[in-house]
Amino acid sequence: MFATLLVSDLEATVSWYVEGLGFVSLFTVPGPSGPALVHLRRWQFQDLLVRPALGALTAGTGCTLSFAAVYDEIEALAARSRAHGAGNVEGPIDTPWNTRDLTTTDPDGNVVVFTAARPPGSEDAAFSQQVRRWSTAQGLLDR
Repeated sequence: MFATLLVSDLEATVSWYVEGLGFVSLFTVPGPSGPALVHLRRWQFQDLLVRPALGALTAGTGCTLSFAAVYDEIEALAARSRAHGAGNVEGPIDTPWNTRDLTTTDPDGNVVVFTAARPPGSEDAAFSQQVRRWSTAQGLLDR
């Protein structure tokens, strides 16, 4: 599966993802008046196809993409994306469901969340206990 983002400024958006969030540009499909599509990848299975929008875009359409991340890399990714300056960065924050999340918004309002499992010893104990209760009740764990 590839997520496709329509953007108003292809160059600015590609810069945000490559320079700000650590994606690489795999290839660009040429079009009649400039690039028609850019294929970006951060890690395996973290692919984005970026295309110029044919008309005006409205930010905040409700699309949010979530990518798995490595816990020890979240802080550096936050610093890198903040230093880029083109988008918005929130977090990282620890969630009650035992992840550390970094929420980024590109120049066109597309939201990408990088989420990493919290390491042993830093989990929310109450949430972990509740998950064990649910799993046991559903027969997924030995009682």
